[in-house]
Amino acid sequence: LLLNVIDPKIGGVMIMGDRGTGKSTTVRSLVDLLPEIKVVAGDPYNSDPIDPEFMGVEVRERVEKGEKVPVIATKINMVDLPLGATEDRVCGTIDIEKALTEGVKAFEPGLLAKANRGILYVDEVNLLDDHLVDVLLDSAASGWNTVEREGISISHPARFILIGSGNPEEGELRPQLLDRFGMHAQVGTVRDADLRVKIVEERA
Repeated sequence: LLLNVIDPKIGGVMIMGDRGTGKSTTVRSLVDLLPEIKVVAGDPYNSDPIDPEFMGVEVRERVEKGEKVPVIATKINMVDLPLGATEDRVCGTIDIEKALTEGVKAFEPGLLAKANRGILYVDEVNLLDDHLVDVLLDSAASGWNTVEREGISISHPARFILIGSGNPEEGELRPQLLDRFGMHAQVGTVRDADLRVKIVEERA
């Protein structure tokens, strides 16, 4: 996990292990170790106020015009992707009616927008719909998410650390899925009672 934080280009990490081995707890505690980042206030993509590669299109245009954008410091987002999420919920959706009647690109950002410059966590990734897995992996690899509806196209940065976890007893992991994660970790159950108590106490 720490290696991916240091170098996100590693390509994420897949953690497999039985239920109760602390996979989710470990992942969610990661953000507590990370420093705050500076983002453009009010921007749905957590745009970096300086680096154009981490800016949404609108923020980049404002910066290129010389506009001074408001900046705030915030914790890095940890975005959980639920198993029942739809493609629109993940990628975002375009309001076609508003786009056609008012001539504006009415885009409702999804989880990929929120995860930009943060961490996207998928628990039980081996149970996630294959198509959604492909969408996540493609965005993680390219650093961008593109939504197209009825000839209207909107793109935004989606640079995040992808972390997946799963229980092998609840479903097989596709080999091609595992191949697209930069790292893979296998965790085992802690059976020593004293050590389990210590883990709980340190987390409390």
